[in-house]
Amino acid sequence: MNKSEMAEKLAKKADISQAKAAEIIDIIFSTKDGQGIIAVELDAGRDVAIAGFGKFDTRRSKARTGRNPQTGAEIQIPARTVAKFTASKGLKDRVAV
Repeated sequence: MNKSEMAEKLAKKADISQAKAAEIIDIIFSTKDGQGIIAVELDAGRDVAIAGFGKFDTRRSKARTGRNPQTGAEIQIPARTVAKFTASKGLKDRVAV
């Protein structure tokens, strides 16, 4: 499912226009600077937990030495912060068949 398909389903379920549904999705999920509720919270170092669905948080990966697969040369991979999503038990149970 892509963003427009999600907006279409949201519009039908919430009885709103598809344009308004797409705007709501952007407000929540946008990755542009200063936009997107989830991204703004993660930037600030806060977690976003949605009961019954899951939790968005950040993790810090350590700097490490890697290998260029084409040349075999060692390269330094810098430390960085990454976004992580952990599904809740409710979501895991729903998808596990």
